[in-house]
Amino acid sequence: MDRIGTFKSFVARSPADPFPRYGLAMEHKGQGQLDEAWTVFAELLAQFPDYVPTYLMAGATLVALGRRDEAADIYRKGIEVAGRVRDTHARGELETALAELAPA
Repeated sequence: MDRIGTFKSFVARSPADPFPRYGLAMEHKGQGQLDEAWTVFAELLAQFPDYVPTYLMAGATLVALGRRDEAADIYRKGIEVAGRVRDTHARGELETALAELAPA
């Protein structure tokens, strides 16, 4: 079974756990399957809005897809969530990513 298939089986076995779904999204991203990666990231954001790691990688995927305004929105939402759950490290990474999107 390929890695994507493996992650899909993990998702099927643990649908209430965001981590296998995150792994699936990252595998798609790593293989250059950006549309598929975004689809999985969007599902993660909808189903597990407090799973902070999603925001940085989902935003980066949108940037790679040329969807910078949407990426900025995702980063802003991630900053809000990271602040609420007191994940200062992730908040800093998201703030940096958002700042890098600003026009020069």
